[in-house]
Order: sequence, then C-alpha cells, then structure tokens
Amino acid sequence: MIPGIFPRMTRDLILRKYDNLDLSTKNEISDRVNYYNKLEGVVQYPESASDGSEMVSIGNLRLKATISGKKAKSVYVFDSHSYMRYFKKSLKAGFLFGDITHVPEIPSFVKSRPINGDNSHSILLPLNKIRHFTTVKDKWKFTEKKDMLVGRAYVAQPQRIKFWEMYFNHPMCNLGNINQKLEGHPEWSVRPMSIEEHLKYKFILCIEGNDVATNLKWVMSSNSLAVMPKPKYETWHMEGHLIPGYHYVEIKDDYSDLEEKLKYYIEHPEEAEKITKNANSYIKKFTDKKIEIIICLMVINKYFQCTDQSRRA
Repeated sequence: MIPGIFPRMTRDLILRKYDNLDLSTKNEISDRVNYYNKLEGVVQYPESASDGSEMVSIGNLRLKATISGKKAKSVYVFDSHSYMRYFKKSLKAGFLFGDITHVPEIPSFVKSRPINGDNSHSILLPLNKIRHFTTVKDKWKFTEKKDMLVGRAYVAQPQRIKFWEMYFNHPMCNLGNINQKLEGHPEWSVRPMSIEEHLKYKFILCIEGNDVATNLKWVMSSNSLAVMPKPKYETWHMEGHLIPGYHYVEIKDDYSDLEEKLKYYIEHPEEAEKITKNANSYIKKFTDKKIEIIICLMVINKYFQCTDQSRRA
C-alpha cells in the first residue's frame, strides 16, 4: 500500500552506503554481484522463449501469479517482492521459482542453478530464505560429539536412494527417511530429527536432492562437519566456491570412501576443527543484513542495465 516512490528513494539511500565502505568490502561486494549476475553488455531479450521462460512486469508478482506457466509459490513471491519493490513496477524480469536445475533461455531470477557450464542466464537471489538460509548456535565442541554420521532426508532421488542402500545399516551411520511415500524400504522410515539432535553428531550428511542440500548452510554454521560429494548446484551461498577439505568433507560421487573419510577426521580432530572454523567463517559473511541488501539491489540493478531497462529503473 506504500506508494512506489518511497521504496525507490530508500533504494538510492541503501546503494549510496556502498560508496562509504572500505575498498576491501567494496571489492568483495563487486565480486559477489558479478558472480550472482554474470550478464554482460546490454541486450534486448524477447519477452518469451521456447523453453517457457518469460519476462513479466515485476508489478505482477502476486500470490496468485502464474510465472513461466506455473503457479508461483507464495514464499518465493514474498521473497522476490521484498527486493523488487525498490524498483518501478513496469520493469520486466524473468522469474523461475522452485528447485531450478537448468539454465533458462531468457535471463531469470532463480534460487538455484547448475554450477558447471554457462549459467549466465540464471541470476541468483536469496529466495525461499525460511528453508535455505538459517544458522545455528552449536553448544557442542567437535570432540564432544558422537563418532558417527547422521542423515535425515526426504529420500526420493536416485542419489539419495543409493546412499541409503549402501549405508543404512552401517555402524557409523544413523540414517532415516522422512518421505512417507517412498515404496520398497519401510525400514528406512523414521520421525524427523531436530537440528539440536543432529548437532550431537560429528558428521552431518548434506547430500543434494532436487538441487542443493537444504541443510548445508546451518551445518556449516555448526561445529559438525558437512559430508557430501562435490556440489553440482548452487544458491546465494555460492556453493561453487566451497573448497573440499577446507569447508567440508568431500566424498566420492559413488560414496565408496565414506568410512575412510569418517575415520580419518575422528582420528585427526584438530583438522576437523579447522574445517568447521573455515565453514563458520564462510557462512558468517552472509549474515550482515545491511551488506546483503546492498548486494541484492546491485544484482537486480545490473539485471535491468543488461536487459536495456536502466533508463526506466
């Protein structure tokens, strides 16, 4: 109900804060903006494409909106609107909501995208924050935790089913499936486990599902080790920048070295604690709300510049 001129005035005030930051922070912000939004030059894109992606007026971001042929999920609409409200409603942009694992023909704002290949048409924003962008305060030291890996997940995808088939009965693993619709393995079904219960274990499984592993962010803010294969998808947290053995424990895509990796870090707790500290530091840089909103607005502003709409922003 607030007239659009006020958010746009606020946008200019927020972006002006960038000028008062130190050079190091400016460089980091600039690097992140260009990582999230890899568009270059000025191009006029068509309003729709053969893959179903389309550009819509940001003023049409409503709860019952249909975006790229699909009914928009409310949480994505709320999150998108919280950033787009700083710009004129007549501006147009592409939006793909949900677990996105492909790169659209028309540049679109997404929660997730493939890490490898040309992903320049997938513009990252921190969407679905309530599920993907939480942190924890861990009262347990690494050395005080159980010498086991814990995993609770909605097991439906082939890569998760394979892991459960290999390690469900393994003595170093506490695994459970919270997908009650999965057929064929009733023994995997368990009740959901709270985050606090997860934190009692030295290792927490962060295996990707439809796209990214939802729990990876809060695990990296804890004193437990995230265990996973090299990620194939990324979100606002730039999973493509994560370094195996430095931010998380990497296991092979076929999971064959899991026991070897768990035993190694149980026997070398000092190395494990270095990884948890590195992971904590990595996640911490996303918790400054003032910096994050500057980056979001700069990412969106760059989008309108590169889609030849800056004169109307």
